[in-house]
Amino acid sequence: MDRAPTPTGLHYVDPSPLGTLALAEHRVAAPLATVIAIHGGLDRAASFTRLSRRLEDFNVIAYDRRGYQRSRLRGAGTLGQHVDDLQRVIDWAGPAGPVVLFGHSFGGLVAMSLVARHPHVADVVVAYESPLPWILTRPSPTPAPGENPALDAERFFRRVVSDSSWERLSPAERESRRLDGPALHADLTAMTAPLAPFELDEISVPVRYLFGDQRAAAYYRELARRLNSMSVYFSSCELAGAQHGAHLSHPDLLASEVRSAFEHLLVT
Repeated sequence: MDRAPTPTGLHYVDPSPLGTLALAEHRVAAPLATVIAIHGGLDRAASFTRLSRRLEDFNVIAYDRRGYQRSRLRGAGTLGQHVDDLQRVIDWAGPAGPVVLFGHSFGGLVAMSLVARHPHVADVVVAYESPLPWILTRPSPTPAPGENPALDAERFFRRVVSDSSWERLSPAERESRRLDGPALHADLTAMTAPLAPFELDEISVPVRYLFGDQRAAAYYRELARRLNSMSVYFSSCELAGAQHGAHLSHPDLLASEVRSAFEHLLVT
């Protein structure tokens, strides 16, 4: 298969062996482990390039979740469908060494849901600011999706990133984000569902829960405290100076945490 390089360094596999699910990879000659990166709402696989470049001795696999970017033809999906997609990605990756799942935001929810269902598919989960509203309700809960997915996408971007960042996007980039609106709509629906996708006692692999000290820091500190007290498999760390998009702004810190999670496996 040909590999079409992206400007950011990860390489999309073209054509994708998983049909309409777009895959990107960074493979090395003698990997210590395989990192599978799962993006959050209104994001894409290529945003993990800065992280992958700092994991030069790991295989790194990422993908556009169904409904987003190159995987739009797959259509928006439920949380269960995202979990099934992640399982397929792991199977395709043919992991070398331990499997580390890194999930950013909603991606962490997908990763934790998978290991709650199938604990043997991964060795450790690293989740960054993933939504767990049934454990602790946010002071300002995620708004329920409206009737206009494109408008929801713009509002989400403005709220989570910033108004100024939205204004700096080119018209084509803004339209691309709006086209991801249906997939974001499905994510928001899953996040505001009345039933919990899993219970903490269903997870029996280590989960490292990370968060920054900027956006909603007090909420994440309390959530992390609860996770640590409710399950022996959870540990947490606050990353100084990091905002929600830490994989873009603080890839060195995240790479260090991924390495630490992997190294911890070797001594336990």
